[in-house]
Amino acid sequence: MSDIIRRDPRAEWIARNRLHPLHAAMQPAQHSWMGPNGLIRKNVHGLGFIGPNGIKRIDRSGAQQGGATKRSATVEVQLPLHQVPQPAFYISVVPDMVGGRLSSHDRDLLGLAHQLAGKEGAVLAVVFGEHKENAFATAGVDRLLVLAGEEFSGYAPEQRVQGLRAVDNQFSPRHWLLPDSRSGGGELGRRFAAALGERPATRVWQVKDQECIGRAGAGLQDLARPVARLILAAAECAEPVSETRHEALPVELSTAVARSLSRIEDLGAVAVDPAAIPMAEAEFIFSGGNGVKDWGLFHRTAEALGATEGASRVAVDDGFMARDRQVGASGTWVTARVYVAVGISGAIQHLQGIGACDKVVAINLDPGCDMIKRADLSVIGESAEILQALIDAVAAYRDDAKRDAA
Repeated sequence: MSDIIRRDPRAEWIARNRLHPLHAAMQPAQHSWMGPNGLIRKNVHGLGFIGPNGIKRIDRSGAQQGGATKRSATVEVQLPLHQVPQPAFYISVVPDMVGGRLSSHDRDLLGLAHQLAGKEGAVLAVVFGEHKENAFATAGVDRLLVLAGEEFSGYAPEQRVQGLRAVDNQFSPRHWLLPDSRSGGGELGRRFAAALGERPATRVWQVKDQECIGRAGAGLQDLARPVARLILAAAECAEPVSETRHEALPVELSTAVARSLSRIEDLGAVAVDPAAIPMAEAEFIFSGGNGVKDWGLFHRTAEALGATEGASRVAVDDGFMARDRQVGASGTWVTARVYVAVGISGAIQHLQGIGACDKVVAINLDPGCDMIKRADLSVIGESAEILQALIDAVAAYRDDAKRDAA
């Protein structure tokens, strides 16, 4: 067993959220405290545990078997299981699955689908091709349909529309939900609406009282209309599912999907300079702060990793980075899948700006700073040594890949 202490950010979040149904279970039992005169008081009734025969046992070793022990970071939270054995109807969701995983936008969409499904309906997620996601159950997916095959890989909107039509014929969902994004959901949703001959509700940011409220007038006005069958929702359209786990039972189509004669040829991905990617659209951000002493090494590391560079306000004010690279409430709000913070202590404005990032990695000397508390993975040490080790690791990985290819 490894001696490395693993943090569970989800358990820590539940312990802080007093409205969560599992909040009380995450609190450590207080068996002793200091009295007003400096004496240590003990709660003798709180010691021990109830044995299998209903007799109270006292564990003098301190292990406290079977009872409420001090909460550790490795405790596993078991959420209540939400089951729909016989769904009365389906709410279909087509997530973008950028990089083969659910994005924060996709999770918001699943939260909205869960609201529309209620207790009688089931959320059906339709995923194209292979994926790397293993958290469909905690994201709110009741049924999972994977449409695999080379015809769905790459940029194939026409073939994907054929797949969605086959799903529509078999399951007849009450509503279709797609992300109104530039990652494919916005275009696919509009193509699918044209194929069905229906008018979609676009740029929807709220569904309430049987009405869809969407943005209009360059985002300056709200447009309300009755809930449409096909909804293209914006980010933060609903709270993601966090208090239940779902079955995510696999389902299949009863008939094969008809192949369409594609009029589009996919030439593959095109290499893009990470520095040319806007901060708000970057998927991988390598951000530096006051703790970075060697900015030349910082730039070389970002180049080796292929990441878009960002910075804290202190680094920008000191002239190390341009103003358009500033991350935070006073700069750019980012939604990266991976955000690496090097030498950033974690001011409240900066933490607000990275609130929508999926995974945060912190490199810092101070193990008690706020960025370490926010991070999913923390590395405590001198940034220069860690960055050089990163460059060496990337170079070794690429050399091995070249030898394997040869």
